[in-house]
Amino acid sequence: MIAANEIKTKGVSSIEEALREHSEAMITVRGKEKYVVMRVEDYQHLREAELDAALWESRQDVENKAYKTQSIAEHIQELFD
Repeated sequence: MIAANEIKTKGVSSIEEALREHSEAMITVRGKEKYVVMRVEDYQHLREAELDAALWESRQDVENKAYKTQSIAEHIQELFD
């Protein structure tokens, strides 16, 4: 964990130091965990995994016919009902 005050005094080097030992680092503000920082490569890997999961879920919906076919007007009406 990195305190926000440490980032103020040490700058990015405090983040780099934390990421040498861990794949992610928590930043605390007033003693409470508030932010997570990680390397861009790790973030991209995480996003890719999220997109893969969303694609799998969508394919399951299609396979199980868990979707609606409707016009734009019907869809908008449903949103406001």
